[in-house]
Amino acid sequence: MAKKKKTKTETPKPRVHQELRGFEVSIDSFGELTSNMPIEKINAFLNENVDDKKLAERTDYESLKSGKKKKSK
Repeated sequence: MAKKKKTKTETPKPRVHQELRGFEVSIDSFGELTSNMPIEKINAFLNENVDDKKLAERTDYESLKSGKKKKSK
C-alpha cells in the first residue's frame, strides 16, 4: 500500500479583530514591508486596543489613555 502524498494547500487565514479584516502585510524584494491598510488606521486601532507598558507606571496614564491631555505651562 502506497502512502498518500500530501498536497500543498493554502494555509488558513488567522482570526483577526473585526476592524482589521482584510489586512495583509508582505515583504517586497527590497525587504520593505508593504500593507494594504494605511499606517494611520493601524496606529489608531493599536492606541484604542493595546495598553502601553511603558506608560502604565505613570500617574496620569488613565487620562492619557482616554485622550485628555494636561495643559502645559
